[in-house]
Amino acid sequence: MIFILDSKPSIANQFISELRDVNIQQDRLRFRRNMERLGEILAYELSKSLHYEKEAVETPLGVAHSALTNDRIVIATILRAGLSMHKGLQNYFDRADNAFISAYRKHHKDGTFEIALDYVSCPELTDCTLIISDPMLATGASMDITIQELRKYGIPKHTHIVTAIASKAGLAFIEQQHPSAHIWVGSLDEELTAKSYIVPGLGDAGDLAFGPKLQD
Repeated sequence: MIFILDSKPSIANQFISELRDVNIQQDRLRFRRNMERLGEILAYELSKSLHYEKEAVETPLGVAHSALTNDRIVIATILRAGLSMHKGLQNYFDRADNAFISAYRKHHKDGTFEIALDYVSCPELTDCTLIISDPMLATGASMDITIQELRKYGIPKHTHIVTAIASKAGLAFIEQQHPSAHIWVGSLDEELTAKSYIVPGLGDAGDLAFGPKLQD
């Protein structure tokens, strides 16, 4: 299942527009907050797909019945770019366990790159509802290797991927490699450059949120 948030106009369009705007991007705090907001909105939409059971809640004047989810949720994020979106998801799924993984492009002098993993911190994932956040889904290679690595910690009952901007090529790749995954996207873009950056995209989400890094 694929959900595209801006396929229907909403206030989320403003946050996505500001994330893309080259002038507004200069305000790192605002960039991080908009990414967090997008995580919150996508968390709400995702929550509609969870399993719910009715539970009795005692109030000062009686008993109310509410449909509450009993899914065991684990929120995983790809460091460092995914941290702001992770916070937005965590604001809504505040009882979730958390996992962190570093997956990044290791560039070579000939212009090619490979996906490298340096660090994983993860709870048991067997039969959980796994939500993986990464603000950019370009080729899908980082997400693919992340899913494969996380499966070493158990097979989730459901896997959800949450991203701010996806390319059509990256979305198609993940859909092919992981057909059972549910994908929640802020906005879908048409193109990738020769160096596999999304166009129009928004640039480097990690650098915009946390400052530029030294290039290897």
